[in-house]
Amino acid sequence: MILYSALALVFGLGLLVWSADRFIDGAAATARNMGMSPLLIGMTIISIGTSAPEILVSTIASMGGNPGLAIGNALGSNIANIAMVLGITAIVAPLPINMKLMKKEIPLLLGITLIAGAVLLDGELTLLDSFILVGCLVLSLLWLFKGDGEGEFDHPEDIPEMDSKKAWFWLIIGLILLIVSSRMLVWGAVNIAQHFGVSDLVIGLTIVAIGTSLPELAASVASALKNHHEIALGNIVGSNIFNLLAVLPVPGFFAATAVDSDVLSRDLPTMVGLTFLLAVLIVLMRKKGSISRMEGGLLATIYAGYMYVIYLSALA
Repeated sequence: MILYSALALVFGLGLLVWSADRFIDGAAATARNMGMSPLLIGMTIISIGTSAPEILVSTIASMGGNPGLAIGNALGSNIANIAMVLGITAIVAPLPINMKLMKKEIPLLLGITLIAGAVLLDGELTLLDSFILVGCLVLSLLWLFKGDGEGEFDHPEDIPEMDSKKAWFWLIIGLILLIVSSRMLVWGAVNIAQHFGVSDLVIGLTIVAIGTSLPELAASVASALKNHHEIALGNIVGSNIFNLLAVLPVPGFFAATAVDSDVLSRDLPTMVGLTFLLAVLIVLMRKKGSISRMEGGLLATIYAGYMYVIYLSALA
């Protein structure tokens, strides 16, 4: 059973990443064929699409009675995005700081992080809490739309060229495979957690969170190697905003969910602390114009320490 679970976990993660790319390409091409502007596509379909794996994994985990995995996935992905993805990417090549990002998206992420923390502080994620977070998502999108129209996705070449038939094919097939791979991933992850006697929260914070953050890591490192690494910081900030406002609320829509005490004492403070550390690094490094390898090493070291703390807690 454990071998089948491990295979389901690994194959499910791989299929999840691949199908997410196909789904995003199909959805973006379909939207463009229907006349939607590239900027609008980037800020909605592509941004939400990149969080589709986390959303589906959290939905299926919650439906299966494993809300801890869903909460762990949302918080763990944000922690991994900042400490692991940005840390490793900055080690590969210094990350240029976009001043527009510092003035708009970073303050938005800080505010959303505090709201998400406040929602969880009472130890329960309710239907009202979930509606508050989704309401913040809508308001955030409306606020971002009122920007100056300059965004990383407002170039047509960012959206694949497909005829309508092919675009719809990949949109539908991608969505089906996303659902199938999410089911495989959650089934394997829950079985492994039960076999080793660890909580589904720990699995969500580690294996699932790292797995669903691997596409961001691969894309960011590849962009850095091609000297296009200026997009990495914006991608991570956007992904973290959607994780808190579109992924974290999912369990609350199915049932009032008790938040594990470890989340409040360990994971939430770590996520909040890393988010504010990122903001501080951007402010301190703005004159130099980039987050250097030294800061990247600091972030990666923090992530290694966080993983070690989780490992120790799992042994306890």
